[in-house]
Amino acid sequence: MALDAKVVDQFCDPLWRLSNLYYITDKDGQRVKFTPNDAQMAYLQEASAEDIILKARQLGFTTLMCIVSLDEAIFLNDHRAAIIAHTLNDANEIFDSKIKYPYDNLPDLIKERRPARNDRAGLLRFEHGSSVRVATSARSGTLQRLHVSEFGKICAKYPQKAREIVTGAFPAVGKNPKTIESTAEGQEGFFFEYADKAMRGEGPFKFHFFPWWKETLYTYDPAAVRFLPEHRAYFDKLKHEHGIDLTEGQKAWWVKQEQLLGGDMKRENPSTPQEAFEQAIEGAYFAAQLSHADKFGKIGRFPYDPKYPVNTFWDLGRNDLNTIWLHQRVGDRNRFIGYYENSGEHISHYARWLKEWAQERDAYFGDHYWPHDGKREDLFLENGRLGEAERHGLKPKIVGRTATKMDAIDAARQVFASCDFDKTECATGIKRLRHFRKEWDDEREVWKDRPRHDVSSHGADGFMTFACGYQSPDLYDDWEEHDDADYDRNGTTGY
Repeated sequence: MALDAKVVDQFCDPLWRLSNLYYITDKDGQRVKFTPNDAQMAYLQEASAEDIILKARQLGFTTLMCIVSLDEAIFLNDHRAAIIAHTLNDANEIFDSKIKYPYDNLPDLIKERRPARNDRAGLLRFEHGSSVRVATSARSGTLQRLHVSEFGKICAKYPQKAREIVTGAFPAVGKNPKTIESTAEGQEGFFFEYADKAMRGEGPFKFHFFPWWKETLYTYDPAAVRFLPEHRAYFDKLKHEHGIDLTEGQKAWWVKQEQLLGGDMKRENPSTPQEAFEQAIEGAYFAAQLSHADKFGKIGRFPYDPKYPVNTFWDLGRNDLNTIWLHQRVGDRNRFIGYYENSGEHISHYARWLKEWAQERDAYFGDHYWPHDGKREDLFLENGRLGEAERHGLKPKIVGRTATKMDAIDAARQVFASCDFDKTECATGIKRLRHFRKEWDDEREVWKDRPRHDVSSHGADGFMTFACGYQSPDLYDDWEEHDDADYDRNGTTGY
């Protein structure tokens, strides 16, 4: 009788069931008993009704939530759970390996008491009214649990699908438990918005962060890797600014992984939530260049220097964004000291903004560079774009059009090594560069060979105006020797 009571108690304990009943396949394809790892157990102990999980890669949160969903469907009546994956192939793989396989490997007694049928692809239905399904959407019906896997990737590649999840699947689950988890994918989309609010204690979701360094298995032989000065600088920053004191084995693991992942390292294996979202996203044109700039301190404190003139580089827009990069040539470096964007404004607005910016700093301008469409006639401007610019004190230089868009992108990639960016004054512009990416082909699930036209492309185009058109002076030894008449400190261009 005592044994029977113990068995009953065990089966009434969800944590015991999760650690003892289910089998999965490991990375080598071997059948192993599922046991929550440290990160998974920490989440189970901290979970709320609405959770958002920012994580390092391969911590197994989708596996965990599939097992939780299957377990609830088996042991609860009329319980419907859904897992949303970001592609159909992923949905099929998740269902086969993380729902169907664990069910098929349950003890026969449980399967006899809880028979299930696979009505259609991605759906496991039980006779007691419960079910688990894995799909790319879950709009219809009422759910008792919802898990969204890699929501950041869904937001980046399939923004319309992300909106359908928010407007359809979230209402379907109501106040019942829902979790959304992902590695970071830049600073746009619902995943970033929800996580950003949750980190500040706002919004409906509770924030959970699981960095790579909390995983005890992530260690490596320090003698087998070469530590560079930039690695040591990064580890010192983690220690002194964030209180993250890594072992030599952990540092070696990080260096080894960075060698494999390159610019994707901090996105896939973040040490802090902030660095996860600061990394370039998949398909980004300037991912490698920005990773190098981050690594070697080229994005930091680079303020306006009064000894040098300020040049501006534009992308023109009326209904779209009009963007302006502010630049100084300091020695052999191209220093970007500011960025501005707006839309729906007349040229006079941008001329006035530049004048006010210069007056606040007692700055003076060098040249203003416009893209090739700057000389285009405009039905809404009586004097044309150039005429209107001159009427408001600007005399832009027109940059010729490149043969192809990729020529302009390649030119921008080439000049990155010479550029420094002020992290505060150029924050929005840097964000635009990080998010300038290829267009995604939903049907073939591949990146197209052309840029995606969105809010980020305008800031990138402004930077390409610099890359394709800027002509650095032969010698700027001492700008103080130049006649101030050449550079109007009231904020208009030098003539």
